Amino acid sequence: MTDWTKLMENLKRRGYQVRRFATAQEAADYLDGQIDQTTVAIGGSMTIKELGLYDRLASHNRAVWHWEGGSLEEAAQTQVYLSSVNGLAETGELINIDGAGNRVASTIYGHRRVYFVVGSNKIAPDYDAALWRARNIASPKNAQRLGKQTPCAAKGDRCYDCQSPDRICRALTVLWEKPTGVEQMEVILVDQPLGY
Repeated sequence: MTDWTKLMENLKRRGYQVRRFATAQEAADYLDGQIDQTTVAIGGSMTIKELGLYDRLASHNRAVWHWEGGSLEEAAQTQVYLSSVNGLAETGELINIDGAGNRVASTIYGHRRVYFVVGSNKIAPDYDAALWRARNIASPKNAQRLGKQTPCAAKGDRCYDCQSPDRICRALTVLWEKPTGVEQMEVILVDQPLGY
């Protein structure tokens, strides 16, 4: 059971703005209102896809998402970046694992504003549990979704720390604090499961 007060206090102490919403729809409405008349990129995120934000944001912003035909280079040039996390510790650490590195790089540097949308399923009590979740729950599900030929995709049960050419776990980031180069970094907490 998530201690929402503790989580929000820890995130604020680490330099993040934090908002909590009961539903994905409320979170999507909030983001649609905050991101207006600017350039915005979306990382490879099932959470953001579930929110249906691309079409909404593209109607009044220059929106870039490589899943919708935009390039990774274009995404790196935007003012705003949207992503999720693979694990969030109640102690405040944000953990992501990536294959190419574009998503994790964009959450650290290059954008004026970064928003992380995090469903309740991604929250773990501490750093070790959040890292375990990222490696053993999120990564196998993403490998399966992408049709990768890896042990975790075949079995869907855990990370095998494989050396497969199809391995998607190639970069790990842990945000202990809000990076200094990003003007605004906001964590949007949603009281329902989203993404992997």
